[in-house]
Amino acid sequence: MIPHGESATPTGVPTVAADAGRPGDGPDRSDHPQDPPAPTPAPSDPARSETDHPPTPEPTDGDGLPPALAGLRSVLDGARFPLELPSASPARRTATALVNQLDDYLLPRLAQLDAPLLVVVGGSTGAGKSTLVNSLVQARVSAAGVLRPTTRSPVLVCNPADSAWFRQGDLLPGLTRTNEPSEDPGTLQLVNAPALPPGLAFLDAPDIDSVVDANRNLAGQLLSAADLWLFVTTAARYADAVPWELLRTAQARGTVIVMVLDRVPPEAIDEVAAHLSEMLAEQDLGSAPLFVLPETQVDGQGMLPDWATLPMATWFSRLAADADARTAVIRQTLDGALAALLPTLEELAAAADEQTAAAEALDERVRAAYRSGHRTVEQGLRDGRLLRGEVLARWQEFVGTGEFFRSLEARIGRLRDRLVATVTRRPAPATELRTAIESQLVTLLRGVAAEAAENAYTGCRAHPAGAELFPAELAHPSDDLPERAERLVRDWQRGVLELVRAEGGDKRFVARTAAYAVNATGLAVMIAVFASTAFIPTGAEVATGAGTTVAAQAVLQAIFGDQAVRTLAAKARADLLKRVRTLLDEEAARFLTRTEQARPEPATAAELRGAAAWVEVTRRHSGLVEAAPTPTEGTGT
Repeated sequence: MIPHGESATPTGVPTVAADAGRPGDGPDRSDHPQDPPAPTPAPSDPARSETDHPPTPEPTDGDGLPPALAGLRSVLDGARFPLELPSASPARRTATALVNQLDDYLLPRLAQLDAPLLVVVGGSTGAGKSTLVNSLVQARVSAAGVLRPTTRSPVLVCNPADSAWFRQGDLLPGLTRTNEPSEDPGTLQLVNAPALPPGLAFLDAPDIDSVVDANRNLAGQLLSAADLWLFVTTAARYADAVPWELLRTAQARGTVIVMVLDRVPPEAIDEVAAHLSEMLAEQDLGSAPLFVLPETQVDGQGMLPDWATLPMATWFSRLAADADARTAVIRQTLDGALAALLPTLEELAAAADEQTAAAEALDERVRAAYRSGHRTVEQGLRDGRLLRGEVLARWQEFVGTGEFFRSLEARIGRLRDRLVATVTRRPAPATELRTAIESQLVTLLRGVAAEAAENAYTGCRAHPAGAELFPAELAHPSDDLPERAERLVRDWQRGVLELVRAEGGDKRFVARTAAYAVNATGLAVMIAVFASTAFIPTGAEVATGAGTTVAAQAVLQAIFGDQAVRTLAAKARADLLKRVRTLLDEEAARFLTRTEQARPEPATAAELRGAAAWVEVTRRHSGLVEAAPTPTEGTGT
């Protein structure tokens, strides 16, 4: 074999290449023993103070980790990211991946640290993973061939003495155990290989860049359940983006990695291996052992020659034989995976914050649109616009404008009697006036509701979270809005009449004039509501509009007095605006109900941060890495 790089150190082993020729043709390198990797420090903790999180229990040893992780799993299981923000889909995938990692690896591994070490063999399509596994265990246990993808369901190979641990299903519990080959990605084929030493198992995973989504997703899940990654790439594909993305993920979570550079032309071994070593160093993976396999022929069983895999097989045999070294690898990977939870959970918490903020922003856009509609109605009552057109004509007809004004100054005390007599003799004008008021208000409400619906819909659809949440029919008012608006106005008109009866302190007036006076006075109150402040008519309406305002107020003052006029108009106006607000709130609820149904739990972000803090504190007190022995160079320990 041809070594590349420095001699073995406690933090790694040199790059190793099998000779391109027959065994014995290469130089003797027996003075460079290949030791299992020593644990490297876990990734540095993110720079944030523990005070940034909710208070968490302070454990005294590693016993606190299982309940902390169980609590985290419960929080993750309840975390939802329903609003379609850019961060939502990645957050959902991350949450699912964390739950899988907890179930597949962290919880079962913590429960039994001395269980056999699991080596997951991963890599790109056609890298030769299955051929390598078959060659290392000296048995055809995993299908190999030119058809892609070759490995459709994972194959776990272990010594018969370790079979019970993997068969009981604590590790990767979501996969159904089977003894037969399968193409179902939901199964895990268990194969016994007596040539593989106890304490070590190989899991041949599907391709990380498989064209089949289920295979690609399963590969990522299996790599997250590995104590050690045996990463296989080729001379033609070692610079591909997908493998490096996963390698960076492994580095971030402190996973022990062993690299295999397969199918290297003999004349390019030095150049390609050196380049790959440089790339590994640039990604802080320079301590990862690197084995280089030359391009060679497989035998009749589809296996690599023994001389090609001997350095790697020896390396793994020594690791399997050394319980302390295996424990060191397990502890390092476990501690690294736990340390990586904190920044990942902070990303999830930030995504949950975005969900809450987005829901509030959508609600505010809806409420703003309907608040604007309410202000439009309120302004319509203040600026006198409702007095124009049909309402103004019917009011003038009702009171007889010319005669009414001529008698204002001289006979103000008789206005009440004239009004009552008019209603008594001519009920039709009162009915027409009331109908005109109703029609004018309903027209205003329909226009306001239509504008508010359109503004709310447009505003919400412009938000990233609203594009998929609100259907097109919400851009228009409810189908029954006209009927509800008409009912609102009629109810308000009846309310005004009840108000007149209640506020009519002169009971003799009520008794003498009966319903006609109440109706006529109620209509005058409605007109006063429409013209209560700052009526500014234009053009030909100046004289008649101003006179209308004075006439209505004069009638009410003659009946109730000046203060009662203001009280009646204010109460009637407030009642109308209250009813309008209720109507518009009901319209807004069409939007708000959808947001509410999609709104995440407001405590999700705080719960994620609290669970993360709890796990981090327990990890720091667990002594996972500090308690692990450090292998020494050349001894395999």
